[in-house]
Amino acid sequence: MLTYHFYPPDLSGQGISLFAFFILMFLVSSMPMVVNNTPIFLIQWVVFLTFGLLAEIIMVQVGVLVLLIRLKVQKDQMFRLPLNSLLFFTVSLFSGLAYFAMGGKTGIDLIAEPQYFWVAAAYPVIHFTLNQILISVIQAALYGRRVSFLEKDLIWETVTSLITFPIGLILYILYAEVGILALLIVGVPFVSLSIILHLYYSSEKVIDYLQKASEISHKMAEHLDVNEVMELFILKLSEMVPVDYAYILDIKDNGELHSLYRKEHELIKPNDLIPTNKNEGISGLVLATRKSVLFHSKKKWKNIAKEFLPEDAESIICVPIVRSNETLGILLLSSTKKSAYEKSQLMIVDILCSHFAIAIENARHYEETKAKSERCALTKLFNYRYIEEKLNEEFSRLQNGSRHLLSLIILDIDHFKKVNDTYGHQSGNEILCELADRLINLIDTAGIAARYGGEEFIVLMPDTSKEDAIGWAELIRQIIANRPFILKQTIDGRSCSTKVYITASIGVAAAPEDADDSLALIRHADRALYVGAKQAGRNKVAEYVK
Repeated sequence: MLTYHFYPPDLSGQGISLFAFFILMFLVSSMPMVVNNTPIFLIQWVVFLTFGLLAEIIMVQVGVLVLLIRLKVQKDQMFRLPLNSLLFFTVSLFSGLAYFAMGGKTGIDLIAEPQYFWVAAAYPVIHFTLNQILISVIQAALYGRRVSFLEKDLIWETVTSLITFPIGLILYILYAEVGILALLIVGVPFVSLSIILHLYYSSEKVIDYLQKASEISHKMAEHLDVNEVMELFILKLSEMVPVDYAYILDIKDNGELHSLYRKEHELIKPNDLIPTNKNEGISGLVLATRKSVLFHSKKKWKNIAKEFLPEDAESIICVPIVRSNETLGILLLSSTKKSAYEKSQLMIVDILCSHFAIAIENARHYEETKAKSERCALTKLFNYRYIEEKLNEEFSRLQNGSRHLLSLIILDIDHFKKVNDTYGHQSGNEILCELADRLINLIDTAGIAARYGGEEFIVLMPDTSKEDAIGWAELIRQIIANRPFILKQTIDGRSCSTKVYITASIGVAAAPEDADDSLALIRHADRALYVGAKQAGRNKVAEYVK
C-alpha cells in the first residue's frame, strides 16, 4: 500500500503488455533454474524498469508462489513460503528505492536518454548483491551455514546472471521501440535460454552423481567383508540422496525376500522383518519384473505395498541388484518427504547397484575362501593355521597390556585308533564331528575351539585364569566321558545305531605364568596332556607344572 501511495504505477494502455510479461514470468517460474537451493529470476528487473516498482513486486510474488508450487515444498518446509515472499519483497523494495535514490526513472527510453543507462545497469547489480546478502543471513540464521562468496554454486549463479543481463537489456530497449513484439523477438529465446541453463545445471548434477558413484564403487571394491560393504553402500547412498529407510533384501531358494540389511533413521535394526514373496508388494514386483520403480508419494504405492514399509514413508526407490543377468537381491530406499527422488537419482542408484552386486560377490567369495583356509573341512572347527595366528595376536595383546590372562586347553581322544579299527574310519569321523559340536555348544563365546590335528582338539580362552580353564576342561572331559556317541554307520554297513563310549585326556597351561610365547604355551599344555593325563591313566585333566 505504501509502495502504491508513494510510487503509483502508470499502466494506461499497457494492460496487454503487462499480461504478456506476466505470462513470460510464469513460464520462467514454472521451469525453474535453482542454484544452491535458490531460485533465479532473470527478468524481474526488466519488469521494474518498464512498469514500475509495484508491478515488479506483485509479479515477483506471483512468480515465487508458482516456483514453490513447482518445487513441491514439503509440509515441514512450508515456512519457505512466507520466508521467500518476504525475502523477494525486501529485495524488490530496497533495490527500487536505491534506484530512485540514484535519480533513476521507470519507463525511460535508454536510446533517447542514454544518461540513464548506467543507473539502469546498476539496478540489477544492486538487486543481485542484496539478494545474496540476505540469503547468506538466512542460511546462517536458520541452518547455521556460512556461505562463502567463492563457492562454486554462487560463482555459477553470478556467471548466469551476467550472461542473461544483455538479453534483458535488449528486451527492455526493444520493448521501448517496438512494444509487445519485443517479447516474441527476445522473450522466446529468453525462455529457451532459461530452459537450456536449467538443463545444463541438471546435467552438472548428474555428472557430479556419476563422479560420486565412481568413488563409491572404488571404495566398495576395497572392502572384503560383506557387512562392511553393505554399511558403506548405504552410508554413501545416504550422502547422495535423502534416505530415512534403507533395506537390502536377499533372495532365498523358494523365491522369498528376506531382510539382509536394515537401517531406519540412522539406526541399524535386526533383520526380523516378515519375508515377502515374488509378485508381492513393491519389492516382489521389482523381483518379478526386474525393473526399477520410483514413487513420489505414499498414495502412489499404498495399494501395491504389502511389506514392511513404515507409516511415515513417502518417496520410494526400489532397484534390483543384478549380477551377470541374475538378480541377487533387492534394494529399497525410502524418504519421509514427498518427491524426494528424481529420475536421474534412480538411474545413479541403479548403476551403483550393479557395482554393489560385484562388491558383494567378491566379498562373499573372499569370505568363503578364507573360511575354507581357516576351517577343518571335516569338523568345521577352526584349524591349526587359524589358531596359530590367533595365539600370536593374543600374545601381542598380553605384551601391550590390552590382555592380562590367556589359557589354553588341549585334549586328545583316548585309544582313538582302537575306535577306527573297530568301527571304521567313517565312524571315527562321525565321532570327531559330534565331539566338535559338543565343544562348540559348551564353550560358546567363552573361547575358541579348533581341531589341532588327528584326534587332538584345542580350546583358546582369552581373559580366563588357569583355575577357570581347569574347570572348563573338567566340563569338557565329562561331556565326552558321560555321554555316549551315536554311530549311524558301522564297518559292516549295518544301518542300526551303535552307542560308543570314549574318553579324552586334557592338558591345561596359561600365560603369562607358564609361557612367554605362543609356542611355549602349546608345548607346555601338550606336556601336561601326555605327562599329567595320559601317563596317569587317561580320562583326566592335568595342568602344567614347572
